[in-house]
Amino acid sequence: MSSSPSVLLVHPPSYSNALLHIPPTSFLVLAITACCLYICGTCVYNLFLSPLAAVPGPWYAAVSDFWLTTHVARLQQCMTIQALFERYGPVVRVGPNKVVFCDLTTMRSVYCVHKFDKSPFYKALLTNNNDHAMTTLPHAEHAARRKAYAPHYNLPHLTQFQPDVNDSVIKVLNILENQQGKTSVSCPELFRHLMVDVISTTVFGSRSGALDNYAMGIRDVLSQAICDFPTRGIVRSFIPTSVWSIVCRLPSETWRRICNSDNTMAEFVRGHIEDTSARMQAAPIDHEKGDRIPLVQRMLQNRVNSAHDSLSVQNIVSECMGHLVAGVDTTTTLLSYLFWELSRRKDIMKHLQAELEEHMADRHVVPDFATLCKMPYLNAFIKEGMRVYGPAPSLLERVVPSTTASKIDDGFDMMGYALPPGTVVGTQAWSMHRDSEVFPSPETFLPERWLSVEGTAGEDERLNRMSQHLMPFGVGSRVCGGQNLAQIVLRVAVAAIACNFDISANSSETNEHTMRIKDAFVIHPATKECKLTFALRKC
Repeated sequence: MSSSPSVLLVHPPSYSNALLHIPPTSFLVLAITACCLYICGTCVYNLFLSPLAAVPGPWYAAVSDFWLTTHVARLQQCMTIQALFERYGPVVRVGPNKVVFCDLTTMRSVYCVHKFDKSPFYKALLTNNNDHAMTTLPHAEHAARRKAYAPHYNLPHLTQFQPDVNDSVIKVLNILENQQGKTSVSCPELFRHLMVDVISTTVFGSRSGALDNYAMGIRDVLSQAICDFPTRGIVRSFIPTSVWSIVCRLPSETWRRICNSDNTMAEFVRGHIEDTSARMQAAPIDHEKGDRIPLVQRMLQNRVNSAHDSLSVQNIVSECMGHLVAGVDTTTTLLSYLFWELSRRKDIMKHLQAELEEHMADRHVVPDFATLCKMPYLNAFIKEGMRVYGPAPSLLERVVPSTTASKIDDGFDMMGYALPPGTVVGTQAWSMHRDSEVFPSPETFLPERWLSVEGTAGEDERLNRMSQHLMPFGVGSRVCGGQNLAQIVLRVAVAAIACNFDISANSSETNEHTMRIKDAFVIHPATKECKLTFALRKC
């Protein structure tokens, strides 16, 4: 009986088994090699093959966003970009996919004509972990949100709140009088409490009591939360959402307070929404009377009359928080810099006081807004303050839309450079306000530049050109909704305080070094402090 021959089957080694025999060091070498090749390839593409390769700018900015991010982290972005404009011209590439410009025609095209959507940068400013008007990126969605509150910020409506603004400013006068000019006052702290009361009145219909707490030396929780929120936003812009909750648990009481600033404000706003809603149910509001209407009341009423998603309670909370943050810190900072300028420019202070005395026979009675707007030097002083110390001088980032989403046929032509869809573009008020052809001696604080010189040829054209370049509240359809309120508060506060006090600074506390501007999207002094002395003027 014969047996069949046995067949020895030899299987080739599998790929996975082969990998097991590769030394770990070889894996590391392969990984490093692949990483290096990827980095080199990306650098070559960004520098030579990218559609943006022709746009002038430093090569290291074209390679990576890291260079610009370091300046953002050091709170120097707007100054850094201004230096690039001075070196490379009005169009500069500052990142692999980011181009900035300083040009009036292009500004109108981006923000007013084409109305590009915002870039994702704004998501760092979410409130209540939710969108509000400022963080809503698409133009169409923003327009729907803005429609719900826009009537609130019409100037005729806001002027009905001026008596409340005046009352809050009178509280500031009383606080300063009690100091008797013996000790310096922290302007950012005082004016922040003022603005919290003012914004609370217009948004919720009643003061928050911030100035009362300040006068009694009690820490105002809401004012502190609003102060902390911008720091929270800047830090969060660098940290992935997935690890944010872990970062907030760091063992630092101050840091946890900053992280919790969002929740502190949300709790305050929800309480006022509940109170307002209860009052509206008890006594329906007659909007036809034309009386002043707080913002939250208007939005709740619109919610009843509309089924639009933008008017959900969560969105109303976020929107009100956004108005608190945007309205308080910006005006606080500008007021601080305005009074610092008065402390070191006695010529300006005397000129301003002389004009105010003509209209304020009683120094504690502030004229109405229409009268304040007729004071040439007061208005010139405030305009120059907004030019030099505009509280939001940084890039207003937008995104070039796709050809299907806009009337742009093939990318966007920016002063001769073709920018493809998806490119982040933007200008900044800091640079628009420092165009030496429009503003001679741009770093000099000179209110007189805004005064018309009768009999001088081309005066109207000169003033009009300056006004077109002035953009302290942004520009286009996304311009700050609260600019009219800011204009009222600035004039009332400056008129009342400058008319009643002589302002000075102790150079050891407040000087050019301490007041150096830092750019955290909204500006603040290098030391976050501005201590001034307010001495009551003799009658």
